[in-house]
Amino acid sequence: MYSVEERGNPNSLAYRLYYKDAQGQYISPFHDIPLCASEEPQQPVFNMVVEVPRWTNAKMEIATKDPLNPIKQDVKKGKLRFVANVFPHHGYIWNYGALPQTWEDPSHKDADTGCCGDNDPIDVCEIGSRVCTRGEVVQVKVLGCLALIDEGETDWKLIAIDVNDPDAASLHDIEDVRRLKPGYLEATIDWFRLYKIPDGKPENEFAFGGQFKNKEFALRVVRETHAFWKSLVSRKDSGELSCLNVSQGSSPGVCPRDEAEGIVRAAPVLGAAEAIPADVDQWHYLQQSNHC
Repeated sequence: MYSVEERGNPNSLAYRLYYKDAQGQYISPFHDIPLCASEEPQQPVFNMVVEVPRWTNAKMEIATKDPLNPIKQDVKKGKLRFVANVFPHHGYIWNYGALPQTWEDPSHKDADTGCCGDNDPIDVCEIGSRVCTRGEVVQVKVLGCLALIDEGETDWKLIAIDVNDPDAASLHDIEDVRRLKPGYLEATIDWFRLYKIPDGKPENEFAFGGQFKNKEFALRVVRETHAFWKSLVSRKDSGELSCLNVSQGSSPGVCPRDEAEGIVRAAPVLGAAEAIPADVDQWHYLQQSNHC
């Protein structure tokens, strides 16, 4: 249904991954891909944009400030960002991405976490058996969530599974994950707690004492962040975020499709991949804390 077009040199600051719809028209994955693939009352199915395939290190993300919001690699201090391999985890331990048409409002203080949102679409950890491809749009069902507190901001992490995964029929809520995939939730806590330590930062913290919340709670978070997105895309001034889109007719950011095409055509053409720094493959061995 959706396809991607690479621009620039992979592993470079200029690399971008733009989206097209089924008709080959350029779109924003943030604003133009619907949140819901189906809306069953008990178990809605959501579209997930895969930013980072499992076992990879490049911290790719929807570029919320770029026109049409292509996927690009995060940059810190002028350098491309890679997550460290913290033993025994190589890169990301799930297919990692985001739900379109959601937004964690930085002006809204969450009643449960006491912290404001992180200004991004809501994050998803997809726990199925298949390694997805970068840019893929996968239909998932949400099973629960974790409330990471990242540098003082609420950064929800949804736990979800591809509806076409062999285990999907047996996974309906967070306790099913604990029962059928023992150790995965504990590994997820460890990953988020420790992944910034090799960069010289302290352990991350969590709301709710690091306890996962169930499906019902997670769906409430999804609905809330979707409402925040609706408010964002309807504003004349969205601040530093780009709300350029081709499908939200009442949005001040809606643009003609030829304008969207011009944005992509102005980006550098796809070139040869640049070398990945050798230290990306380095392993880091950290003392495990005694958290529950």
